[in-house]
Amino acid sequence: MNNVLSSVFSYPFMVRALVVGTLVALCAALLGVSLVLKRFSMIGDGLSHVGFGALAIASALNAQPLLVAIPVVVAGAFLLLRMNRGNKMSGDSATALLSTGALAVGVMVISMSSGMNTNVYNYLFGSILGMSRQDVVLSVVISILVLIVFVLFYNRIFAVTFDENFAAATGTRIQLYNSVLAVLTALVIVVGMRIMGSLLISSLIVFPALTSMILCRRFISVILCSSVISVVCLLSGLLLSYTLAAPAGASIVLCNLAVYGIFRIIAAVHSMPSTL
Repeated sequence: MNNVLSSVFSYPFMVRALVVGTLVALCAALLGVSLVLKRFSMIGDGLSHVGFGALAIASALNAQPLLVAIPVVVAGAFLLLRMNRGNKMSGDSATALLSTGALAVGVMVISMSSGMNTNVYNYLFGSILGMSRQDVVLSVVISILVLIVFVLFYNRIFAVTFDENFAAATGTRIQLYNSVLAVLTALVIVVGMRIMGSLLISSLIVFPALTSMILCRRFISVILCSSVISVVCLLSGLLLSYTLAAPAGASIVLCNLAVYGIFRIIAAVHSMPSTL
């Protein structure tokens, strides 16, 4: 085990992936709890497809991927909120409309420019080799910013997560903090796509939250448990990916699935009636 760890840390690309991945996993876990409780967890899937479209356009223009994807995905988050706010369609319908449209744009741009190459595969499924030094710096800055904003507005986010009507009655600006939550999610989606890929990044938001809710009941305990699960699964997945030469995103998702199964077993054992 020590030999594996020493070998991992001897490669700069693995160190970059571990640093960025840990921060992204922590951010995703914090936001995922609120998104799951608000029944808006599919926003991650929708915004990841928007991010794929933005990355495809950046690739066609030979532009810096994150600098193009960030404003596009944030705009997509605001568009989703606006579509839901007008009550013209449900949240699932709005997410499906935006995600499939953005995915189609991305595929069309790629097919008319560089074609289905390795970069496209990395955008879809993630790659720990795909992160440049500039990507790492930008990802770390964004992740730290997300963590700071979440901590500063924790009480407000807690309020709009559980009871928007009560929060509004106490003077909380619901739309503002829903927008904050959507923008933070968009930022995490963009920086996490480089490791997880657009098809798997939403799992980093949903799985730890669902897993922690199996055994935890208080909001703060769910957040703490979700954060630990997310970081541990990401680090385990990256090590598994390195050892088996497997895709990083898929390895991380499988680790999350394994932990989810373990928590389900523990919950089932605890719920069994005692025979003593």
